Amino acid sequence: MERGKQEMERESSTAIEVSDLRKSFDSVKAVEGISFSVVSGEIFGLLGPNGAGKTTTINMLIGLARPDSGRIRINGLDVTNDPKYAQHLIGVVPDESNLYPELSGFENLCFCAALYGIPRQEREMRAKDLLNRFGLKEAADRKFAGYSKGMKRKLTIAAGIIHKPSILFLDEPTTGIDVASARQIRQMIADLNSSGTTIFLTTHYIEEAERLCQRIAFILSGEIIRIDTMENLLKPVKGQYILQITISEDSMLKEISKDEFLAAFPSLRFDVSGSGQVKVRSHQQIPVGPLVRFFEERGGEVLEARRIVPSLEEVFVELTGVKVDLMKKEKEKSTGGVL
Repeated sequence: MERGKQEMERESSTAIEVSDLRKSFDSVKAVEGISFSVVSGEIFGLLGPNGAGKTTTINMLIGLARPDSGRIRINGLDVTNDPKYAQHLIGVVPDESNLYPELSGFENLCFCAALYGIPRQEREMRAKDLLNRFGLKEAADRKFAGYSKGMKRKLTIAAGIIHKPSILFLDEPTTGIDVASARQIRQMIADLNSSGTTIFLTTHYIEEAERLCQRIAFILSGEIIRIDTMENLLKPVKGQYILQITISEDSMLKEISKDEFLAAFPSLRFDVSGSGQVKVRSHQQIPVGPLVRFFEERGGEVLEARRIVPSLEEVFVELTGVKVDLMKKEKEKSTGGVL
C-alpha cells in the first residue's frame, strides 16, 4: 500500500516522461533513442545546434509528429499514439507563429480560447488580461500582420497559455527577435514558471539556457549527450581561469605544437581555434606578460588578451565538440545579424 502511494506521488511529480524515442525521415535519423523526464514546476531546456533534433523532439511531444518507436507520458497519461489525451494540459508556442494575420491580437486570443471550449465572456476577459500582461494592450485591435516580430512572439506565447495549461512547450522562443524583446520574453517565461507552469523549451542560445533553465539536456545528431542540473553542469568550470588571446598571424599559431605549449607553460592548457584565437585555461591566475612574449618571440603580435568568465558555453563545447562560433553563425543567420 505504501509503495503504491509512493509510486503515485512520483508519477504526479513528473510532468513529462520520454522513453527510447526514435524518429527518422527516410534515411535520416532525426532522433535516436532519447530518454528523459521533466519534473513538474521546472524549466527544462533542450540545447543543441540547428539540425540536432530539437524541433523533431518537441513536435513528437505535442503530437505534430508520430514517433517511430518509444513512449511519451504527459502528467502520467500515455499520449504516444493519441496526443489529444493531453491537449487540455499543454500549451504550445511553435518556432513560427501559427496565428491569423488578418485577425487582431484580441480576436486571435479569443479564437484560440474558443478552440478549448472556453465560454465567450471568460475568453474575452482572459484575452484582455493577457494583452495587458504582455504589454500589448495598445495593439489589441491592430491586425496581427502589422505586429513587429517581438510583438508577434509575445502574442503567440499569450495564445499558448490562454487555456491556463500546466505545461508549456516553447520552440526557440527568442529566435529572430530584437534584444529588448528577447529580454522581455525571457522574463515572461521566468514569471510563468514562478506561477507554477512547467516549461519545456528548445534553444540553440547557450546564454538563454543558462539564464532560464534548472536542468538542461544537450542534444547532438539526434542523441542526448548529457542531462543535468545547471549546478552540476557548471562544476567542472568553477574555479577555472580562462584567457582568450587573439594573435595577428593565424598561420603562426597553427605551427606551434602542443608539446611546445606544454614545455613553455606546463600548468596551462591551450585550446587553439580558428581566426587566430587561443584559449588558455588554468585553476590559477594566468600571467599575461609571459604569454605575450611567447607569441611575439615566434613572430606573432597579440592583438587582444581578454579574461572570460567560465560559463555553460565552456561545458557545451567540452561535451559536444561543437564550436561556439558555429552556434553564433547559426544565431546570426536566424536573426539577420541581430543578437
